[in-house]
Amino acid sequence: MLNILFFVNMLQFKYSNFSLEVGTDEAGRGCLSGPVVAAAVILPEGFKHELLNDSKQLSEKKRQLLRPFIEKYALAFGVAFIHEEEVDALNVLQASITGMHRAIDVLSVAPQFIIVDGNKFRNYKDIPHKTIVKGDAKFMSIAAASVLAKTYRDEYMEKIHQELPMYNWQQNKGYPTKEHRNAIRKFGATKYHRKTFKLLPDQLKLEL
Repeated sequence: MLNILFFVNMLQFKYSNFSLEVGTDEAGRGCLSGPVVAAAVILPEGFKHELLNDSKQLSEKKRQLLRPFIEKYALAFGVAFIHEEEVDALNVLQASITGMHRAIDVLSVAPQFIIVDGNKFRNYKDIPHKTIVKGDAKFMSIAAASVLAKTYRDEYMEKIHQELPMYNWQQNKGYPTKEHRNAIRKFGATKYHRKTFKLLPDQLKLEL
């Protein structure tokens, strides 16, 4: 039990009766550029933090506060990057699932049960799993995984922004904003863009 008292939010701790339940989630599926990043987290009994929630419901500042707390107190966590070429080769759904598998692969503790944000997953070894729509707003470990996936991906996008600032990835993070599409129209696609995605409505005018 952690010797830290926080306000208890409405997230449930576990879905199953297994002691080592891992939650997994991804970030970046809908982006035009950058990787899909997946994370997996096993939390200890008694884990609490008043800010923990679906990462999409949190400010960047709150996500940054949560990340080191999760990493410090999790029994185990893993993060995996599926870069653009592999996203294009696999398709984004399979890339997301592959990323979640790889995040589980690098856990220092083997899970007994897997809970997954969303409604699609592939069997992982012989470990039972459950897909949960909007699971990142229902279960702590999935919410924690969503925070790690989002913060690691944002950090990566801010890094490649320094290389190609004209796309303003530090702000749009690769999502299809009007500004991002206008930059693609003006400067073209980069090695970081997903070539199987519709980068522009007038795709035929874009030189890849």
